[in-house]
Amino acid sequence: MKKVALSLSLVLLALVAYMCLWPVPVEPVPWNAPADPGYAGPYAVNNKLTKLNMISLGSDEGPEQIVLAKDGMLYAAVGSGNVLRMKPDGSAQEVFVNTGGRVLGFDFDAAGNLIAADAIKGLLSVSPERQISVLTNTVDGDLIRFADAVVVAASGKIYFSDASTRFDPAHWGGPFEASVLDMIEQSASGRILEYDPASKTTRVVAKGLSFANGVALSGDQKTLFASETGKYRVWKFPVTANNLDLLQPQTEASVVLENLPGFPDNLMHGSGGKIWLGLAGPRSPNVDKMATKPFLRKMTLRLPRALWPVPKAYGHVMAFTEDGKVVEDLQDPTGAYAKTTGVTETQDRLYIQSLSAKGLGWIAK
Repeated sequence: MKKVALSLSLVLLALVAYMCLWPVPVEPVPWNAPADPGYAGPYAVNNKLTKLNMISLGSDEGPEQIVLAKDGMLYAAVGSGNVLRMKPDGSAQEVFVNTGGRVLGFDFDAAGNLIAADAIKGLLSVSPERQISVLTNTVDGDLIRFADAVVVAASGKIYFSDASTRFDPAHWGGPFEASVLDMIEQSASGRILEYDPASKTTRVVAKGLSFANGVALSGDQKTLFASETGKYRVWKFPVTANNLDLLQPQTEASVVLENLPGFPDNLMHGSGGKIWLGLAGPRSPNVDKMATKPFLRKMTLRLPRALWPVPKAYGHVMAFTEDGKVVEDLQDPTGAYAKTTGVTETQDRLYIQSLSAKGLGWIAK
């Protein structure tokens, strides 16, 4: 019995040592998570996303972003690195291009080039003839590690997010895994960048975001909106901002949506000037409780991956006006169509974007 007790004690000691001392890649920063408002008020639970029509993507999945281009075709960036092209009803589907990385966001410039934020490759341009070129993958001598979302201004300038300068998908298991590490750490290393095709220069517009995600321009193109996924909010600041540090008190920027019930993702313009926002997952009470406890957040990464504090499956998209008023809210509490990253609105449909769905969901307007 003494030998058994000794063996158990040694095993327990080894387990405690592992949980406390085993190296992990994060150095968590304490922060104060706002009290979760839950699904109430403008976010009251509903079932408006539970009866989606589905377009098969064949063997592909994860239509992270969808754009209806001027050629009348629908383009969708998926997990394989493909950008698919199809008619709006899903027919005539083909692979337009494969970047060899993972396109998370894209837009088209005035010449018809597809401008892609590729989480592995950087900011890319794909010509109508399907030729791929790298526009930029550095800023001020620093690598762009996690290009995420992009919008092309009427001026030709390109605004895009570098979600994290700490964890790049190429080395940390992919976009989702890298995003989890970044938000557990909360070092707020994300930034919004501008690329000017005329001068071929890249600059930092704003920095200090906890996982910088979706970007959108205001109607007058003077203001940028940016999702800060790790802190449940959406910022706005002038496009002329230069190296604006959102971790410091300043007057150039303001929060247009805060204390959201989930993790904000893509931002895309819809009809009537509204901006669509996807919530990739609901908040976790356990994650919020650990906000001020960096040591516990480190310990979570020593658990089996199945026990990581990832959001549960839940579909949720919403729309708001430029002054922050919520005007649409659509949910799928069943999580059948989950990790909803945003909405592409056309004249007669809403296409629902997703990081992991095995098809492309849509509903008639």
